[in-house]
Amino acid sequence: MTAALRQTPLNQAHRAMGAKMIGFGGWDMPVEYPRTGGLIAEHKAVRGGVGIFDVSHMGDVRVHGRSPGAALAAVEHVTMNDVARLAAGQAEYSAMLYPEGTFVDDLIVHRLAEDDFLLVINAGTREKDVAWIRENTKAFDCEVIDLSDSYTQLAIQGPRAPEVLKKLGYTDTANLRSYCFAYGRIGELSDVLIARTGYTGEDGFEIYIPSDIETSEEVWHSALEAGREFGMVPCGLGARNTLRLEARLPLYDHEISQDINVWEAGLGRFCKVDKGEFVGRTALERLKSSVTRRLAGMEMIDRGIARDGYPCRNQAGEVIGKVTSGSPSPTLGKNIALAYLPPEFTALGTVVYVEIRGQALKARVVSTPFYRRPRKESGSAEGPSGGKR
Repeated sequence: MTAALRQTPLNQAHRAMGAKMIGFGGWDMPVEYPRTGGLIAEHKAVRGGVGIFDVSHMGDVRVHGRSPGAALAAVEHVTMNDVARLAAGQAEYSAMLYPEGTFVDDLIVHRLAEDDFLLVINAGTREKDVAWIRENTKAFDCEVIDLSDSYTQLAIQGPRAPEVLKKLGYTDTANLRSYCFAYGRIGELSDVLIARTGYTGEDGFEIYIPSDIETSEEVWHSALEAGREFGMVPCGLGARNTLRLEARLPLYDHEISQDINVWEAGLGRFCKVDKGEFVGRTALERLKSSVTRRLAGMEMIDRGIARDGYPCRNQAGEVIGKVTSGSPSPTLGKNIALAYLPPEFTALGTVVYVEIRGQALKARVVSTPFYRRPRKESGSAEGPSGGKR
């Protein structure tokens, strides 16, 4: 018997707006809003103005120390980046790894206080992640609290996002740098956690509000009204995917998984092997010199779309890799993709062949991210290529 899809507190609001709903990671989520233009319009609104996403399906886990330094030690143990370098109010992109150096999940770590952390994890791996965190922090004197259902999480993304936040009541956007967070006013709510993070490759914010339906709908509609003059539209999973692909942001079970290690995924700059012991470190030290595949960006030369899972071949017709994510790029007007290929096929300009409906169509390896936003008010980014989630 198929389990019922879970719903965010904004489910009925999405349906009232005519959203096209799909099952995603066990959740009933909007993929696009046809009444306001659909996926392409949503994508372009975020690149040129501002859009709003319901990302309340994401998981939120608090790790709090019972004794001094316990939570810091625990989070250092279960994540690959160096949380010790964070001050309270800062965040970083990281990942949790299996002992083999492959991915449990990627995540954002927020340092709430000296020994208090909020880990934001993916929706499709929520239950697995929480169980893994609890199991692997047993040796540390800390609490692991699953707050996933306590928040409605909204992502307000795009170059006009700061103006929307100001109209909603948070006026200090100029002092909130990328991958930092603060507490401020959103509408009638005070002390809302506001993080300058996202998963679109644009400037933007993620806000965490109480998860009751009335409050969630009030803030959702207030944000849409505040953003109306800037062309704000509601955005679904479809635009979220094309935006993150242009920015080369990884998606679990595509670019990262339990079968892919950090070096293969090209995320080594977020892996601090010199910080001390953490889960996966020993394997990664051994694997660093023996990478047999790398994640590469490709642009189609021939007419065709390289979709997820399509085989990649060399000129002789031998399978050498596979596409992890592929789509037309609304920003660039080209068909783009990410694929795992042998290192000798990842040099810029290398031609590979993607099997599309039985035909071997040419693609060229290109630099990534495919799209990089201009740096403005938000300062430098700390995510894989300009944001995460």
